[in-house]
Amino acid sequence: MNNFDIIKRPIITEKSMMDMEENKYTFEVDKRSNKTEIKKAIESIFSVKVEKVYTMNMNGKKKRQGVYSGRRPNWKKAIVKLAADSKPIEFFENMQ
Repeated sequence: MNNFDIIKRPIITEKSMMDMEENKYTFEVDKRSNKTEIKKAIESIFSVKVEKVYTMNMNGKKKRQGVYSGRRPNWKKAIVKLAADSKPIEFFENMQ
């Protein structure tokens, strides 16, 4: 599996922005990936040193559109803690 197949996208919320001050970054990852694969993918994509990886499976929410009801898909979230001597990951580097 390719590194870019494992890491789908960063999750940008108020809580994840506060965690960035503590060197913790949140990503949506592939459901089949494990902690060691996520660690290797983050280290190779962003050239950083990962200290710890926390993962959790998120259930999709129930949604309704008029009479029709359905569910959003289930997904997996990973919170990655970087080592203290590692450089921060810049998501908004080209925005001015």
